[in-house]
Amino acid sequence: MLETVQVIDCGYIEEGLACAYLVREGDRAAFVENNTAHAVPRLLEALDRQGLKREAVDYIIITHVHLDHAGGTGELLRHCPNAKVIAHPKAAPHLIQPDRLIKSSIQVYGEEAFYKLYGKIVPVPEASVITMSDGEELSWGSRTLKFIHTRGHANHHFCIYDSLTEGIFSGDTFGIGYGIFRTGKEPLLYPSTTPTDFDPEEAVSSIDKILNTKAKKAYLTHFGVWPDMNAGAAQMKEGLAVMNHILISAGKTDLEGESLIGFCETRVLSYLEDRVRQCGISYGNKERMFLSFDAKINAQGIAFKVERARKKSGIAP
Repeated sequence: MLETVQVIDCGYIEEGLACAYLVREGDRAAFVENNTAHAVPRLLEALDRQGLKREAVDYIIITHVHLDHAGGTGELLRHCPNAKVIAHPKAAPHLIQPDRLIKSSIQVYGEEAFYKLYGKIVPVPEASVITMSDGEELSWGSRTLKFIHTRGHANHHFCIYDSLTEGIFSGDTFGIGYGIFRTGKEPLLYPSTTPTDFDPEEAVSSIDKILNTKAKKAYLTHFGVWPDMNAGAAQMKEGLAVMNHILISAGKTDLEGESLIGFCETRVLSYLEDRVRQCGISYGNKERMFLSFDAKINAQGIAFKVERARKKSGIAP
């Protein structure tokens, strides 16, 4: 079968860290994910290489509104005048009015880093947005796209099963599987527990929902095609159990703020480094940089959940 799904490296921070997908359906096209405004030229170049006009883009689909997946949506739409943006019902308002999303992201990354990473966030006109309910299907040419709500990483996240390729666009729900961590005796996949909606129980449930589609491969945003669904699910569930253990341990401390994040980060990084060794993967400066980046973000998500649970219960550290 002619390959109709193309991986596009978005050049986010480093090559090989985040991608988008160009899906071709005859002389029509769709993008799944778009990264940031900085990545839009790469997406348009991918269209050009396929001989497709920008007017041929029917859909811009995002799995969720975290900015490494959807920050370029409004900018990409400016170049694709016939496209509709497809999003989770809870994600759509943040595309149309991104101010709150921008503010919360600046709180996580800091203002200088935010603009360097993401650039300008362009609002999406409400008339251009389509939302998809859990289990809803979209017929598009020779394929059917099924949208499956998958909480755990974010409560506004869905995955998209593609009937033609029998693959599933998994966003962050099926984890992070960089190419540099597929070089040992076993490829490495691990969870992403970013702020602000990490829920370990829902995350495990979402893994099962993905497996229940009988998808033969996952199109990861971080990064590329993951071919072994059962092995990937096993790694994800193990990793989520460890993240939950760190969450419980952190909740028993009297730490808060940066000290709490540091407590979590040390333990997340230790686990990930152990897994790299177990998989027989070489561990140089680039590998260390990738793991340190994810350990920091994962720790922020775990610490956020600890502090939110304390506030909800009225228990101060």
